[in-house]
Amino acid sequence: MNRRNFLQDAAAAGLAVNILGGQTNRKYTTALTGTGWWGMNILREAIASGECKVVALCDVDPNQLGPAVAEVEKLSSDRPKQYKDFREMLAKEKPEIAIVAPPDHWHPLVAIEAVQAGAHVYVEKPIGHTLKEGRAMVNAARAANRVVQVGTHRRVSPHNISGMEFLRSGKAGKIGMVRAFVHSGGGPGQKTPDSDPPAGMDWNMWCGPAPLRPYNKSLHPRGFRYHLDYANGVLGDWGIHWFDQILWWTEEKYPRRIYSTAARRIKQDSTDAPDTQVATFEFESFTAVWEHRQYAANNAEKTAIGCYFYGTEGTFHMGWLDGWTFYPADRKKPVVHEEPKLNAPDTQNIRELFADFLASIKSGRRAVCDIEKGHLSTNMSLLGMLSWKVGRSVQWDGEKERIVGDDEANKLLSRPYRAPWKYPKA
Repeated sequence: MNRRNFLQDAAAAGLAVNILGGQTNRKYTTALTGTGWWGMNILREAIASGECKVVALCDVDPNQLGPAVAEVEKLSSDRPKQYKDFREMLAKEKPEIAIVAPPDHWHPLVAIEAVQAGAHVYVEKPIGHTLKEGRAMVNAARAANRVVQVGTHRRVSPHNISGMEFLRSGKAGKIGMVRAFVHSGGGPGQKTPDSDPPAGMDWNMWCGPAPLRPYNKSLHPRGFRYHLDYANGVLGDWGIHWFDQILWWTEEKYPRRIYSTAARRIKQDSTDAPDTQVATFEFESFTAVWEHRQYAANNAEKTAIGCYFYGTEGTFHMGWLDGWTFYPADRKKPVVHEEPKLNAPDTQNIRELFADFLASIKSGRRAVCDIEKGHLSTNMSLLGMLSWKVGRSVQWDGEKERIVGDDEANKLLSRPYRAPWKYPKA
């Protein structure tokens, strides 16, 4: 992306809010799959927009679904129908908008079914569990001519927009390296015994195309991100946000070579994702490095999350709760800083991203976090995990979306689905 295209994207994100302010009557029939923590964060903003009529909610756990329906009824005059199976919901309700927010391993099948049913889709990140699922999602969206917005809301956060403009203006100089990181606290933890699922929950359907394993409270609710059958750990959860910032900044679409090491150094709980990981992504003009740990939070490091862009004119930190800061190489020059503007709950910018989604539907343009962008950002996370799993570096052909000269690694671009579910075809 050149600077002109960046400014057009930023302007589109700002225009979305203005467009919404002028709309009073039009309401899109809207359905949500996945009524947990983040799915309801998204739905609240859909309701608050004044442009969505919630017709249905879908979840395999009635303990989540029931309270979600009650909240919708409290927030609006809508009386959504309840479903356990997203296919039945889409077939019967035919929503104009589908919000897709179940666990990661379900994103591809639900999103593809939704666009094929005629819905525009807001899908949470990461878009899938394996790389070929993402390509199938992009192709399905294009074939159906539907808007698909990915939930990488930092694309519309005010400080991220202004910080990206700062970087692209050249004020940080030529950037040769970017370091993305998440350092969180926590100790070893404890094993959680398997148990019966919550009353009424369809655990078989929750597992869906992924392996069927015994229910464990560390998996549901919310813990699935750190179980590799259903997600891709910290790199899959947090990595996509910061890889998306890197890809937003650069004109390159993908890394050429990836190498990752990872391990469980401290954690002794029932999860199986790495608690320590370092990944290197070699681009043509710069190197990106990812690192995370799930322990040893401390006051010695100024920030625990974000990206450092290392340039010839100084170091730029793109953060989250702390906004962005530029530290000039010339110590005589002042530090430049901008505070964030984030929304409650959970300090995010879903409101602005959903506004852009609605504006995209009206105008027919692609969303600021279009599915293709979400695919490329997700791929970086997945390639890092893939390199760790095969135990070596991989050379990535981003045009063909294949690993060069490594049949074993290419097999990990997809995975077998559990019957009767079928892996989506690109």
